[in-house]
Amino acid sequence: MKSKKEEIGLEGSIWFQKAENKFLGGDRIALLEKIDELGSINSAAKATGISYKTAWHLVNMVNNLSEKPLVDRVAVGKGGGGTVLTREGKKVVEQFRVVQEEHRKFLQNLEGRLGETSSLYQFLKRISMKISARNIFSGTIESVIRGAVNAEVTLLLNGGSRIVSIITNGSVDNLGLKEGVNAYAIIKASSIIIGQDLHDAKISTRNIMCGTISKLIEGPVSTEVDVEIGGGNVISAVITHGSSEKLALKEGGHACAAFKASSVILGVS
Repeated sequence: MKSKKEEIGLEGSIWFQKAENKFLGGDRIALLEKIDELGSINSAAKATGISYKTAWHLVNMVNNLSEKPLVDRVAVGKGGGGTVLTREGKKVVEQFRVVQEEHRKFLQNLEGRLGETSSLYQFLKRISMKISARNIFSGTIESVIRGAVNAEVTLLLNGGSRIVSIITNGSVDNLGLKEGVNAYAIIKASSIIIGQDLHDAKISTRNIMCGTISKLIEGPVSTEVDVEIGGGNVISAVITHGSSEKLALKEGGHACAAFKASSVILGVS
């Protein structure tokens, strides 16, 4: 059963606008309703949690921007006075509530069309992550092989690529890693080596991912290389400018990205 915390819902606000100025929204309508109910700006301000000064500022603004005044001061007995909504004010409040109800129905309809939202929720969480590493990959834990101290964890990405990470058994336990769990692999661009024709190379580096160079940004000292490895995944590396020239790298060309399993950080939501 999906947690309520992972359900995606839609919320929105309605504003009446005039001359490129927002002058009536839900908060101001609530103030007008309280003025109509209580007959006093002071009481309405307290009921809506704003200061008396702010309430009068809002009332003056909506009156100035409206075709006809929405709020009016009236005499209430000797030496006293009150505040009431004008006929126009009552009409505007009713119209706003009609628009607000239609807006609510509109959002409910959109929620229905979204259908299952757990994948959208996970995607929004992924893109909201703020970390300095250039490479973040989402996948599913395919295997966890424990050793005496460390564990080898294999993450299966969309498109079939795999990333192997070596982390401590304690980290495996703390993260709750096991087969079928969704996780992230994080690799710094500076930890990635770029080579060519490494498919059958005999090197100790555990991860070798080959593909097509999709972007190449040359600098006087360093070069950024983006390699598309399939399944919509792109891995970025930062290498020296001299290495880029020696390899004769170019966009559209073939390249392989290699990195140690110990350079892969794993995370979960």
